[in-house]
Amino acid sequence: MSDAAPSAAPAPSLWRDRRFLRFWSAQTVSHLGDRITELALPLIAVTTLHASANGVAWLTALIWTPNLIAIVLGAWVDQRPRKRRLMVAADLARALVLLSLPAAYLAGAVTLGHLYAAALLMGTAAVLFNTSYSAFFAHLVPRSSYVDANSKLSTTRSASLVTGPALGGALVQALSAPAALVADAASFLASAFLVGRIRTEEPPPSTSQPSVLRRARAGMVFVVRHPVLRATLGCAATVNFFTFISGTGLTVLFATRELRLSAGGIGLALGVGAIGSLLGAVIAPGMSRRLGVGPSIAVGAVLFPAPIAIAALADGPLWARGGALALAEFLAGIGVMFFDINLNSLQTAVIHDGIRSRVAGAYSTVNYGVRPLGAAAGGALATTMGLRPTLLLAAAGGALSVLWLLFSPVLRIRDLDQAPTTGPPDKTDEPAPTPNYPGPLSEADAGAATER
Repeated sequence: MSDAAPSAAPAPSLWRDRRFLRFWSAQTVSHLGDRITELALPLIAVTTLHASANGVAWLTALIWTPNLIAIVLGAWVDQRPRKRRLMVAADLARALVLLSLPAAYLAGAVTLGHLYAAALLMGTAAVLFNTSYSAFFAHLVPRSSYVDANSKLSTTRSASLVTGPALGGALVQALSAPAALVADAASFLASAFLVGRIRTEEPPPSTSQPSVLRRARAGMVFVVRHPVLRATLGCAATVNFFTFISGTGLTVLFATRELRLSAGGIGLALGVGAIGSLLGAVIAPGMSRRLGVGPSIAVGAVLFPAPIAIAALADGPLWARGGALALAEFLAGIGVMFFDINLNSLQTAVIHDGIRSRVAGAYSTVNYGVRPLGAAAGGALATTMGLRPTLLLAAAGGALSVLWLLFSPVLRIRDLDQAPTTGPPDKTDEPAPTPNYPGPLSEADAGAATER
């Protein structure tokens, strides 16, 4: 691909794409339901079962634990002929798991073990849905619309973070926490119905049948050998590790003890952060067109983790301390949308059909596997160094994740037509051919690609 390549044709409007609109509606309803469960599950543990702080923490850990087997589950999904059916099955499974909790509550039989099992099963079904999602999305949306589609999906997810907690709180207060889970179960049933009505042309799986473990290995080998995926995984995993060092729990502790903010003030600041995510999702496509896909990822890699330093350095009157936390959350919200929307679109563009799910599984195993490590490191560092130094370290370490991109082809990618592509390997357990890269940048292009 030369620098003089003709400009790509305008992307078709997704507002007239009934299949995408149906899928978007399914995801919107599902995200709203998720916000209810995020509040209701720990409330059941605390108010009904009187669980300790450690017991509640295990709920979060168990939801994330299935990502450690995502590499194997993704390899299994790759050989399934209908990814849409797997997504529907995952939604139905989550609905049934959630409905088991209010049923047990009514029978007076709900236990902490039941909650743990529900968290583990919900997390497993989420991994099944997400590894199937990557292949399904690639054929649902035209390549030229990947960024626009991811922006729309992220916009409604961000909106759910703004409105969802209030909705969840109202339902929990009116119906009780177990009864509120029925609303999330209904959202999964609605998602299953809408996704089940979408028809896409999915390519058949490979005719070769190596073992699941060999396919899993092929997925990881593909990620490690692909310069774009290797760099973006290193960047994303580094960002995740350091942002989980300064995760919500540590930030709330810092805001309470060091900034001396009330619960209402902390909630307001976090709400402003959710508004930042909503704004970031809306403006991300325009930023991508202006700066380019790769440079936008780099901007997000810095803007997502770095702003927590603003809160860590805050001092002075109450309005200044609260304002610093709100500004930090707002900028981080914009940054994470720049990062996620462009990165998800680029990943979809560079992975070929025969290996999408196993690559998504390999990526998730590393990318999400570092999150509990980051959280544990944050607790240890805060105990030994103090809260402010820990947050500053998290900001600096997270921002340095951009170094993974500086020495990779990512910054040269202005649009998805320039993304390095590969054809499928002849055998699923062999590495893919060497990617084709865009030609060298002119001096003007190089300046635009690195400008902040």
